Amino acid sequence: MVQESPLYGSVTVVVAGELDHCTASQIRRQLDGILEDPSITHLCLDLENLTFMDSSGIGVLLGRLRVLQQRGGMLSVKNMQPPIEKLFRLTGLQRVIGVEKNAKGVR
Repeated sequence: MVQESPLYGSVTVVVAGELDHCTASQIRRQLDGILEDPSITHLCLDLENLTFMDSSGIGVLLGRLRVLQQRGGMLSVKNMQPPIEKLFRLTGLQRVIGVEKNAKGVR
């Protein structure tokens, strides 16, 4: 994971590889470490290099969403690959997690 410096309470994190039962706990700990800063109210996950996500990954995202919502914030994603976008559509995640447009447009 690569993290950009927070800017006005917003931070972008690049998530790469797979977000599944094998990696979920590590990624959860890393994101929770970032969210220890109470001034962060917007977390954007750049998923351009995320190749796979399962229900464990969905749980990681929803848990961080809950933390951010408790402080009046939001979670968003950008640069989804087609399989990840399909997962968001099938599970309805795009209704609760913001999908940001990027230079290429929403996929």
